[in-house]
Amino acid sequence: MGKTLPELQEIALSVGLPKFAGKQLAEWLYVRRVKSFDEMTNISIKGRAALNENYSIGRYNPVKEAVSQDGTRKYLFEIQGDKVHSTKGTQCVESVYIPEDDRATLCVSTQAGCKMGCRFCMTGTLGFHGHLSAADILNQIFEIDALVASFHHYNNSSLTNVVFMGEGEPMDNLDQVLRALEILTADYGCGWSPKRITVSTVGIPAMKRFLDESECHLAVSLHNPFPAERAEIMPAEKMYSITEVVELLKQYDWSHQRRVSFEYICWHGQNDTPRHAKELLRLLKGLTCRINLIRFHEGVEEVAKKSSNLPTFHSSNEQTMTWFRDYLTEKGLTTTIRRSRGEDILAACGMLVNSLTS
Repeated sequence: MGKTLPELQEIALSVGLPKFAGKQLAEWLYVRRVKSFDEMTNISIKGRAALNENYSIGRYNPVKEAVSQDGTRKYLFEIQGDKVHSTKGTQCVESVYIPEDDRATLCVSTQAGCKMGCRFCMTGTLGFHGHLSAADILNQIFEIDALVASFHHYNNSSLTNVVFMGEGEPMDNLDQVLRALEILTADYGCGWSPKRITVSTVGIPAMKRFLDESECHLAVSLHNPFPAERAEIMPAEKMYSITEVVELLKQYDWSHQRRVSFEYICWHGQNDTPRHAKELLRLLKGLTCRINLIRFHEGVEEVAKKSSNLPTFHSSNEQTMTWFRDYLTEKGLTTTIRRSRGEDILAACGMLVNSLTS
């Protein structure tokens, strides 16, 4: 798992198989998604024995599951550390499956914990414990897709979209994220359209490389348009300001295949005022984008009581969020209010804190 086509071709040659067997390996791994070399029936018995002796597939099951009253499902994976992803010992990450009408979205993690330290995010309280490999990222997608397909009796994939919005900052593990994205979208891999995939970021310099090397959608965690105020809740602002992030984004074409959106959690009296709305319009002027307003999950306050990193935030009320949305939209900035999902199982935005380990 996690190997590109040229790497699989090298593996084929290393065990005495012809180079074209690399393409066969890719099909078995990423299209048919087998879990053992013995299932690869168009590869010789001798070749399969050599693969078994020298390699492993890299697939493993989630160890726990929680189901929300709204149908959202959260899964816990145990990541075994090694030299590829630099986790120490066994670390846990969570992934979230979100079904809705004709869509089924999977939110995957890219790191064990997170080092960005956003003061409103439960995941930040975990600290940082290591990068996930491309194989670990893909395994979340393949395993949950298979599980959901089985209990819905689907013959094929049940997923319509994948968002890299779980634990971790994807741009801080960009080598492995780009590798996973290549396999998901390549003809030799899953063959998905990049339009099915969104990658999130708080905004760090590595974002430019992502923009240059990927065609997937981008979601930027904004939360406050004033740099000084944003820095108080998002330490990454001090490294790479939101003004720099937006100026970089304005250098790219967002009018066709690729989309950029901004995530904006609304807090009562802190970032939901007319002053903030007007500054958002000024900051994003000339950039084709949308804003997703997110209700703050009050359940985070229980964690805040146990951590000095989390001050007390209170969500904006529905009336204020509706006004905020309508004001921005009327001024030409497309704005929506995202419906919260999975809050009762700590699966909603910013709530992944490996609660299934307890």
